[in-house]
Amino acid sequence: MRTTIDIPDGVYRKLKSKAALEGSTVKSIVLKLVHRELDGGKQAVRTEFPLIRGKESRKLNLTNAEIEEILLG
Repeated sequence: MRTTIDIPDGVYRKLKSKAALEGSTVKSIVLKLVHRELDGGKQAVRTEFPLIRGKESRKLNLTNAEIEEILLG
């Protein structure tokens, strides 16, 4: 089905730029956002590792207990 929506110029420019950077289309991004909204905002989150970055020459050696303390306080 085709429909027409009015998107402010500034928002559309950002949308079009995002699509170009992702190698995607405005249509696919809009459809993804519509599906996300219809699904109650649930979306898988893509995680990039390492989650905690240190200086490149150093590595963090954390135990599970230390990680739990950082996350839960």
